[in-house]
Amino acid sequence: MSRDNSTYKDSLNRSLDYVAELRIDDTLPSEVDLTQRLGISRTTVRAVLTHLHEIGVINWSGRAKTVLRKPKASDYYAKEETLSTSERVETQFMEFILGGDLKPGAILHESEMVRAFGASTSVLRECLIKFSRFGLIEKEPNRHWVLRGFTREFAIELFDVREMFELRAFQTLLDQGADSSGYARLVDLIGPHEEIIANIDAEYLSFPRLDEQFHRALTDGLGNRFVDDFYELVSVIFHYHYRWNKRDERERNHIAAQQHLDVIHAVQAGDKAKAMTLFQSHLNAARTTLLNSVTWDNES
Repeated sequence: MSRDNSTYKDSLNRSLDYVAELRIDDTLPSEVDLTQRLGISRTTVRAVLTHLHEIGVINWSGRAKTVLRKPKASDYYAKEETLSTSERVETQFMEFILGGDLKPGAILHESEMVRAFGASTSVLRECLIKFSRFGLIEKEPNRHWVLRGFTREFAIELFDVREMFELRAFQTLLDQGADSSGYARLVDLIGPHEEIIANIDAEYLSFPRLDEQFHRALTDGLGNRFVDDFYELVSVIFHYHYRWNKRDERERNHIAAQQHLDVIHAVQAGDKAKAMTLFQSHLNAARTTLLNSVTWDNES
């Protein structure tokens, strides 16, 4: 199987997440069971197991697949490499509207974007419809798409909704404690966070993926279809902002990783009040980071 395949890379990353939940010397289940757990083909499972064996995460001998070590951040493929066609087009679209000189009111030509993105018209149109639901762009009747602008007000409104969702999700996790579906996922992130912090000079570019894992561990626990739909947009916008401004990137990621770790330790200790205070402080910092990331469309 080609190692350039985004499906393979996504499968490997999810397999690493699964192994991270196990203990050293634990045994992985059968190939058939892994295909069901991960929702991938048996061929992909074998390719993943081969790679995990080659990098020393597991020892694969016959039917026995034993965990040798916990996955490291460097074992994962970058988020950009695991994107599906539609996800890749969404990222390209964000680069297109935020990386150029487009201003509110600019006309967006589908034919130009299809050529620039190397995507089909149907995939592009699906992307445009998705972003139009949040007011970022608008389709004029029988005419072109129009950019309404990624303004500071737009970002603030979007973050307000994100904050409401995440505070509700975090409070649910605190109320449920170790019985929460997100509790184990958060605790499992202690090791990856400690690794990034200890090796921040080499690993700080790996933080956006870890940041997404941290926040999705909370929101996935709500099991709310509307939150899930909203977070499809959040994953593009709030995690894309790491790429807008490289100034102080290492320091910002280092601070955010330590904030995550402090929150997880407070959750693990059962100190609800401290955990909520720390989490709110992290959200405040994340808001500031977002608002400082770009030159906004409504600012000179």
